[in-house]
Amino acid sequence: MANEDPMDEPYGFEIGPIRPPSEAYSLLVRVMRNCAWNRCLFCPVYKESEFSARSVEHVKRDIDLVHKYILQFRGDPAPAVTTHTAQVVPGEAMAFDMARRWYLSGMKSVFLQDADSLVVGVDALSNILIHLRSRFPSAERITSYSRSSTINKMSAEELSKLCDAGLSRIHVGMESGSDNVLKLVKKGASKKIHIAAGLKVKASGMELSEYVMPGLGGRRLSREHALESADALNKIDPDFIRLRPLAVPLRAPLFKLIESGTFEPLTEVEVAVETRLFIESLEGISSQVVSDHVLNLLGDLNGQLPEDHDRLLGVVDRFLSLAEDQQVLYVFGRRLGAFNSIHDMSDTSKARRIKKAMDEHNVSAENIDEIVAQMKRRFI
Repeated sequence: MANEDPMDEPYGFEIGPIRPPSEAYSLLVRVMRNCAWNRCLFCPVYKESEFSARSVEHVKRDIDLVHKYILQFRGDPAPAVTTHTAQVVPGEAMAFDMARRWYLSGMKSVFLQDADSLVVGVDALSNILIHLRSRFPSAERITSYSRSSTINKMSAEELSKLCDAGLSRIHVGMESGSDNVLKLVKKGASKKIHIAAGLKVKASGMELSEYVMPGLGGRRLSREHALESADALNKIDPDFIRLRPLAVPLRAPLFKLIESGTFEPLTEVEVAVETRLFIESLEGISSQVVSDHVLNLLGDLNGQLPEDHDRLLGVVDRFLSLAEDQQVLYVFGRRLGAFNSIHDMSDTSKARRIKKAMDEHNVSAENIDEIVAQMKRRFI
């Protein structure tokens, strides 16, 4: 179990900095602060923060605060801030806001923060889960991030205990199935560890969401990254395969490797080619492929395997078959938020507006990838 922070009490109600896009409407419960590993070169989060586990009692206190305000909203289908703020105890405004947002979303899901709540220990996490279930028995799912290396150190019995206590889905950042890529970015896991951990989660009865990062191998390891990642997932057969293309902000350690020329990032077209090879290599599994992040070039790259396998390849092929000027138009429009799929380009008025913006900013095939890299950094 991780050491608890003796200075936990003064922090009050807490919310961590990140959560998966699929947990946008979840109640956020902070179990631990930051990341116990915190060495991945591609990740800009937590690099200047120390890891600590919150005490079980203080996590329960946060849950109880949300529960207290939820009770105030009962019978009010759309509680307004002005109606209820008079009842907010000083220092509890964040708990009130979280409770109101969750109440308005339907109170269906809970996400445990930050990077790996399983690291606090099975007994502590089970205690928290049981308390969550007692306070919010109608919640449909409780989920958490976790690292494969953490999961792999746990027994089947321990994972089953967490499942029985209420944990229903684990999000794992596999990122790559290539040992060379994993070593390059200091992921702290191997293909073997990823596979073993994924199979453990599946055997426990919990849902498994595995994240893959197209482009993470750079130009040198692109093909290996695609093939080895697909092979690892073919052996795991997770419930979800979520695509998160690489984007490197200035504060991520990987940016220094790009500046030095040690790491050569892929262009948008090259990422699409790699993604196609990855999807083409997925076989014998029943996972749902999900493209639910703004960084994904093709927002409609969603489907259920195996039945949607060919359709998914068709989504990528539509982009790759475009003429170069149309690829640039789509890429720029996507990064501006105007396009979600190639079909959106059929809106001629929207396409004209994007073309006008390209002309005004001198966007061309020669500079589109540098412009896009700068735009992506704003999303992280």
